[in-house]
Amino acid sequence: MRKTDIIMNSMNFIGIILGIMMLLLTGFGHIIIIKGEYYFGIKWWPLFLILSLLSIIASFLVKSDLMSGIFGIAGFIFLWSIYELFQQKERVRKGWFPKNPKRDN
Repeated sequence: MRKTDIIMNSMNFIGIILGIMMLLLTGFGHIIIIKGEYYFGIKWWPLFLILSLLSIIASFLVKSDLMSGIFGIAGFIFLWSIYELFQQKERVRKGWFPKNPKRDN
């Protein structure tokens, strides 16, 4: 066995993968919040609550440590998205982001 094979077989990549997933899901969440508030307002916050609860429950039920971590991260990002959705409404009110002229609220 080569030295590089021994090193690669003994390395644990779960932390790096979870870090990358955290970055990607957070970035995707920002886009969803900005676009979602523009088109739908804040009335769709219960969807984030449902997705959050389902993700957190899934994190308990899956056997894979990697998938459990990804579901856990997603669940708490969805929870945080509820807060950010209401903050986005305030940012729009202050004029920091454009308001959708076709939406009355």
